[in-house]
Amino acid sequence: MVLQDPCSSWQPNTSFEPSAARSRPRPEPPYSIFDKRQKWLIIAIVSTAATFSGFASNIYFPALPTIAADLSVSLELVNLTVTTYLIFQGLAPSLWGPISDVHGRRTAYIGTFIIFLAACIGLALSPNYAALIVLRCLQSTGSASTIAIGSGVIGDITTRAERGGYMGVFQAGLLVPVAVGPVIGGGIAGSLGWRAIFWFLAIYAGVFLLVLGAFLPETLKARVGNGGYTPEDPLTKYPLVLYQKTTTIPWRDAPSAQPAECKRIDLLGPLRMLLSNHSAPIILFLAAYYAVWQMSITAMSSLFKSRYGLSEIQIGLTFIANGVGSMVGTLVTGKILDADYRRVKDKFDADHGGVRRSPGAHVDRNCAGDGDEDFPLEKARLRLIPIFSLAQCLSILLFSWTIQYSNTVPLAIPIISTFITGWTAVSTQSLIMTYLVDVFPDRSAAASASLNLARCLFAAGGTSFVMPMINGVGVGIAFTICVGVQVLALVGPWVQWRFAAGWRRRERERGRREEYKP
Repeated sequence: MVLQDPCSSWQPNTSFEPSAARSRPRPEPPYSIFDKRQKWLIIAIVSTAATFSGFASNIYFPALPTIAADLSVSLELVNLTVTTYLIFQGLAPSLWGPISDVHGRRTAYIGTFIIFLAACIGLALSPNYAALIVLRCLQSTGSASTIAIGSGVIGDITTRAERGGYMGVFQAGLLVPVAVGPVIGGGIAGSLGWRAIFWFLAIYAGVFLLVLGAFLPETLKARVGNGGYTPEDPLTKYPLVLYQKTTTIPWRDAPSAQPAECKRIDLLGPLRMLLSNHSAPIILFLAAYYAVWQMSITAMSSLFKSRYGLSEIQIGLTFIANGVGSMVGTLVTGKILDADYRRVKDKFDADHGGVRRSPGAHVDRNCAGDGDEDFPLEKARLRLIPIFSLAQCLSILLFSWTIQYSNTVPLAIPIISTFITGWTAVSTQSLIMTYLVDVFPDRSAAASASLNLARCLFAAGGTSFVMPMINGVGVGIAFTICVGVQVLALVGPWVQWRFAAGWRRRERERGRREEYKP
């Protein structure tokens, strides 16, 4: 096989083939050459990579008072490192997401983990508060993008029909640190000191970087097609060739899909996507709900300490309910997403006598048989949003008003409410992230980056004023105001459900008119 540059416009030479061979229809190449066993290995790797963002954030919370005392600064200044971390957590994927959509997932992963590793070592050795806050920003830059890149990998190797389940597992891996991070951080800080937290993260990152380099293949279609194309670049070639040798998918009997057209890095792409009517309503909705969730988590430590008199270790244990709810919720939601998609697809096919395509429609290979441009994607993905939204609003109200009357309400009630909040918040996030990957299959990492940008910036703003608001009006009224904002944000999913399909249809029609314009 002659190796070709992935950005070339290579076409197979058929001039020496027998005419009978040229006349036979070539078998259709699979969407991805990776078989189910290989996909699970890849999902396990990218899910582990996604844990770094949550670990770097949540493992840090129990040590905040200790850090403030050790560096001789106020607790408010140390809390500012949480806000700046969230800001860079929102901004960084807007850089690394477009890079991974052009230069490859492996390249982006390796770059982010080198930055993260260096930042963790620097934090473990940081001499003062100024170094702490700068290195926390750098650490966030290295860890936050693992979510956007991982979403891109899942979009590369999975079809719509199976994506919900895989995305659910990915989200569960992302949320493990929410459950265990504070417990680990409290234990390490209490026994070895707060600097040991960052040595732990540095060792974790170094070991995982070796695993990633050895076992994660390149999946970007602009580089390797469906996985059957082997480029010359050693970083892209290995370990992809090992997957090609061991796959059970009979891709060698068909011409392997060639790399997609190369694009330039578009750093403003996530911002434009955020402002696009195809995604803005649903992204802003999720950003509001994510911000309220993060505000409740941020307030937990001080509220449980002041209202229930818990120690730092006990406070760390209270975070487990939120993390477990998050993990269980996303696993269950992933299965529901796949079932919903099959149900809507079967009904759509039955109503139209099989897969019906609009005249001149382009078949989206990402749909794996659902290439009809009129497929009701919103019905397949967004049906459960009202249910999860209502449940989250009720759980936030339960959390806030039980703490408001903590002298008569046992601690178990607000802890149970955090389980429900985690379940519903992450389930909603899983629904919308899967939907955006479906809508933007060729820009999946950038779509995830735009979602991340909005939710982290909203969360940074919310966490910066949640405690002053609680101190001003009380915890019950403060979070009741937040729930009112959440109810108003439900306009976003309604707009998406009502108008998104029509917007896509009109955009395709304009594109065709431009294409055929003399």
